[in-house]
Amino acid sequence: MARLSPQARFWLVTVAAVLVAGVTLSLGQWQLRRAAQKQNLQLAIESQSNQFILKAADLADPDILKDAVHRRATLKGIWRAEHTIFLDNRQMNGRTGLIAITPLVLDGTGQIILVQRGWALRNFTDRTKLPDIQTPSGPVTVRGRIAPPPSKLYEFKGADSGRIRQNIDVIEFGRETALALMGVSLVQTGPASEGLLRDWAAPNTGVQKHYGYAFQWFALCALVIGLYVWFQVVVPWRLKQKKHSGHASSSDV
Repeated sequence: MARLSPQARFWLVTVAAVLVAGVTLSLGQWQLRRAAQKQNLQLAIESQSNQFILKAADLADPDILKDAVHRRATLKGIWRAEHTIFLDNRQMNGRTGLIAITPLVLDGTGQIILVQRGWALRNFTDRTKLPDIQTPSGPVTVRGRIAPPPSKLYEFKGADSGRIRQNIDVIEFGRETALALMGVSLVQTGPASEGLLRDWAAPNTGVQKHYGYAFQWFALCALVIGLYVWFQVVVPWRLKQKKHSGHASSSDV
């Protein structure tokens, strides 16, 4: 295989360095744009939480409902305790347990919303045993924030039935229970009660993660440029200077 000439090798290394530096620079800038988007989302969440507290009647208004996520709400209604389920493998305060989900029939409108009521420790000795929680049978007032339906985790086939399940699909659960469920849920807030903890983590948009990725890409870009300048410019220049210095010494002799 023929060896590349010094000039061909120089241009090959130059093209490769430009491509790598360009790609890493673009990726760093993309991460900054993602961070800006997430920052705007965080500001939107904070703005939503500062708006007036929603009531059951407000959720009956489609215009309000479509922008209701992350807003605070105080809802009166009656639990449908017979349809309570528990979502498995959910963490709170670094421990793994169950999130209790119960439908709430809203007073005055008859709408039904799934409420993420809180967290309970699972019985790891008998994994079929349900947590001991209390569900009042009469009218209740529930305070919390409007949220999307409960997040889904990876599940094996057949793990979406029973009182303890990995995930819940609002549409499928509505068919299963014959309940007309709303497309949003309520994350109940407040002190621990009814056998449930409510130390929910604050919504995290992951802004710092994108800044960290951007720093890594920019650092890699700077490293590529630094190595290129050192080996393609500085080292040849120093060798050239050393060579000229050697010739000058020979001439003096």
